[in-house]
Amino acid sequence: MGNLQQTGRAIVRLLRWDKPAGRLILLIPALWALVLASDGRPHPLLVLVVVVGTITTSAAGCVVNDLWDRNIDPKVERTKQRPLAARSLSVKVGVGVMLVAALCAAGLLPFLNGLSVLLSVAAVPVIALYPAAKRVFPVPQLVLAIAWGFAVLIPWSAAIDPPSLDLPAWLLWGAVVLWTLGFDTVYALADREDDRRLGIHSSALFFGDLAPQAIGGFYAGTALLLAYTALALELNIGFWFTLFGAISLWVQQYLRLSDRQLSRAAYSKMFAENVTIGFVLLAGMLVGCWF
Repeated sequence: MGNLQQTGRAIVRLLRWDKPAGRLILLIPALWALVLASDGRPHPLLVLVVVVGTITTSAAGCVVNDLWDRNIDPKVERTKQRPLAARSLSVKVGVGVMLVAALCAAGLLPFLNGLSVLLSVAAVPVIALYPAAKRVFPVPQLVLAIAWGFAVLIPWSAAIDPPSLDLPAWLLWGAVVLWTLGFDTVYALADREDDRRLGIHSSALFFGDLAPQAIGGFYAGTALLLAYTALALELNIGFWFTLFGAISLWVQQYLRLSDRQLSRAAYSKMFAENVTIGFVLLAGMLVGCWF
């Protein structure tokens, strides 16, 4: 029984369910898309499908990432205790968990329309290849951001009848891509010394001393595209209050990033702050559609 409990706890950590911020920050764009595409009144069944689909897809993606990095993670301070890196789970168990998560996600496809299914299939290679991008592409966070963008396109197309992706959908997609580049570059700053030593690419290393300015630019672009989305959908003033609040928090992050002596924990805290920002914006979108 003890070994079974240990394995269960290791699987929870493998799926990152012990660190919900990373799961929530993928769910947020999906909820943004559902709310805006349905004028603030998404069908409850579709909400359930999107929530479960996001959780299972994210779980599968985490395992894929750890399988790719199982020989690198032990050499990185932040990741050395991950189950595959610490060898508390075998590769076979990891592959099995990944397949179960992927099958659970695939089991939701019958609830989606044809366009949403095609987009879901298109997302798979992007998710699977992101870990490889860290080895060959100078800004792998861009690949991750494109993967994150599918969290907008799939729910949006699922909520529209007939299925389509109009201008507001692409504006929101662009906002999410830039937002992801911003918060994941913040996340990458914590690992830049380890990544440099191991020869792993990241946006934090690519931008170097200009990383704070790049992050600020990504956040500014996010705010601008969210504003254009709101104008296109004629959201009311309730959304604009939350957007201004989000901008103020992003500005505070940008100012804090000028401190070159920030700890790893500080970068993780800023990453997690984006979850709060995302939910604040979600509330604003609901208010902006309802009243």
